[in-house]
Amino acid sequence: MDKSIFLLYKAMVRPHLEYANSVSCLFKKWDIENIEKVQKKGTKLIISLKKLPYLERLRQLKLPTLK
Repeated sequence: MDKSIFLLYKAMVRPHLEYANSVSCLFKKWDIENIEKVQKKGTKLIISLKKLPYLERLRQLKLPTLK
């Protein structure tokens, strides 16, 4: 289950976040934080990683931050 959620996230959500990250006005702290919140919530869907801190979840999933 966890692997399928991660694959769906990586295929369906992550590309949209990367696109939004590149086209948004990244000079605004609010934009950066909102885009990053989506990734934080997405990584919490993986039950086995849910209790880990955000940066540790990213490390385990081999994903960079969107900042």
